[in-house]
Amino acid sequence: MSTSRAAPKPPQRRTGVRAAAAEATREAILRAAMRVFARYGYDGATVDKISAAAKSVDRMIYYYFGSKEGLFIAVLERIYAEMDEAESALALDEARPLEALVELIRFVLGYYRAHPEFVTLLNTENLHRGRHIAKSKKAREYSSHAITLTARLLEAGVAQGLVRPGLAARDVYLLIAAAGYFHTANRYTLSAFLGERIDTPEAVAAWESHVIDSVLRGIRA
Repeated sequence: MSTSRAAPKPPQRRTGVRAAAAEATREAILRAAMRVFARYGYDGATVDKISAAAKSVDRMIYYYFGSKEGLFIAVLERIYAEMDEAESALALDEARPLEALVELIRFVLGYYRAHPEFVTLLNTENLHRGRHIAKSKKAREYSSHAITLTARLLEAGVAQGLVRPGLAARDVYLLIAAAGYFHTANRYTLSAFLGERIDTPEAVAAWESHVIDSVLRGIRA
C-alpha cells in the first residue's frame, strides 16, 4: 500500500526580520546625517560622508530618501518631531497656569541647551532661507501642540484673573522660544562680546530666572 507524502511547505518569508533590518538601516542613516549636517552644514555634508558615518553605502541613502535634500528634510522633520514628543510628554497642571507656564519655559530653555545640534541644524536651514523645510508636508504639525498647550495655560490664567486677556499664544510661545534659541545659538559670540561666560551653570540659571520673570510680567493681569 503506497503512502502519499504531503507536499513540503514553501519557506516563509522573514518579512518581520527584513522590515526591522530596513528600519534599522534607515534610522542609522538618519542619525548619521544629523551629526554630519550639524558638523559640516548642508553644502559640506556630502553623501559620501553621511554613508561612511552610517557605515552604509551611498545607494541606500538614495533608496530610502531619494536625494541628499530629501535626507536633510527628513532630518529637520525628525528634530522637530523629537522636540514635539518631548513637549507632549510634559505633565503640566493647567489648574495652576502660571506655575505650569514656568515649567514650560524651563523645559524649552533646557531643551535647547541639551540639544545644541537642534540649534545648529536650524541655523543651517535659516542660512538657506528655509527652502528645504518649506518642502516638508509635516513641518506645521510640530508647532501645533506647543501653541495649543500655551493657549490652554493662558486661557486658564484669564479665567482665574491671573492673565490679561487678548494675548496670542503664538506670540507668547515665540517669546519663550526666542529667548532659549538665541542664548544657546550665540553663547560663544555673546561670551566674547560681553567679556564673560554666559554658559556657566550660574549664568544659565540667572538667564532662566530673568526669562521667567519677563514672561510673567508681560502676561499678568
